[in-house]
Amino acid sequence: MTSQTIANTPTPDQIRRAPKVLLHDHLDGGLRPGTIVELARAGGYSQLPDTDPEKLGVWFREAADSGSLERYLETFSHTVGVMQTRDALVRVAAECAEDLAADGVVYAEVRYAPEQHLEGGLSLEEVVEAVNEGFREGERRARESGLRIRVGALLTAMRHAARALEIAELANRHRDLGVVGFDIAGAEAGYPPTRHLDAFEYLKRENNHFTIHAGEAFGLPSIWQALQWCGADRLGHGVRIIDDIQVHEDGRVELGRLASYVRDKRIPLELCPSSNLQTGAAASYAEHPIGLLRRLHFRATVNTDNRLMSHTSMSREFEHIVEAFGYTLDDMQWFSVNAMKSAFIPFDERLAMINDVIKPGYAELKSEWLFRQTASTSGSDTSEG
Repeated sequence: MTSQTIANTPTPDQIRRAPKVLLHDHLDGGLRPGTIVELARAGGYSQLPDTDPEKLGVWFREAADSGSLERYLETFSHTVGVMQTRDALVRVAAECAEDLAADGVVYAEVRYAPEQHLEGGLSLEEVVEAVNEGFREGERRARESGLRIRVGALLTAMRHAARALEIAELANRHRDLGVVGFDIAGAEAGYPPTRHLDAFEYLKRENNHFTIHAGEAFGLPSIWQALQWCGADRLGHGVRIIDDIQVHEDGRVELGRLASYVRDKRIPLELCPSSNLQTGAAASYAEHPIGLLRRLHFRATVNTDNRLMSHTSMSREFEHIVEAFGYTLDDMQWFSVNAMKSAFIPFDERLAMINDVIKPGYAELKSEWLFRQTASTSGSDTSEG
């Protein structure tokens, strides 16, 4: 093993400490099990499958891994069910920011659907204000712990509903108050993004940013519509772009026109390896398309999707792909810079994050092996002075 390889092979501790950027994370998919139990008790929610936090966490993971769409969707009915008050939303958002910061995330865009949090009498505006307050509180707590994180919100409209334009307008009203963009989510089949063209046309007129869940389960038509009809800035998942890439037996790789367009235009792919395995996009981490997409220099990024349901974190996602593909700290930096380039904040702020936070952070990690080697050498030095 060369010294360069030693320098760049990340340990689990280095992966955790590395500055990471997260673009695809659902607020209602990342609650702490203990928080769910406490919020359920406080709010009178009696539908939880278990009230022991440890057992509840196991239930969420097993339900998400079950292969049953009904059980998978049931997990969100419980998390959303306890997120119906202002105090609950503030707490969940604050803990989200804290947990991400503790995992080495320095910038995150966390998405949620305001329309799903109205059962307790809150208005759409009050939901957004509560979540933004929680994110700011979580950032403050992180600073007090010696950590740094910046969290922006993405407001999501549900594909099966008819409130996309209303949510897009809501996102635009709060764009300078913590909301950085818009998204649509939900089942792709039967609910194409073109059903919400009025929302996307509005956002384009307002020079605002949006991503679209596409190419997770439905395939290339969903990606094509999201880009060519709707004008998405990023693709939520986008993993099925692999269907437009042919790898020949002799190793030659041939890109179809859509895959070429995505790569040529540097369309960011919000890849979520663990979640993609749960939804059948790949049979194993080693077979996940992220390996080929990274090799072909697509604008690939690494994300968590639903940390609770997938029992994951950004560190775990990187641990999986480091093991599967032999990735180094250089590769981790490449993914992190890709994500920061693709964030929905102004260019100068993205550039500052890359040059002042991400690159120095990885440079420090990549230099640590020198000191370990020096210590090892000095400890074994038996030469006389």
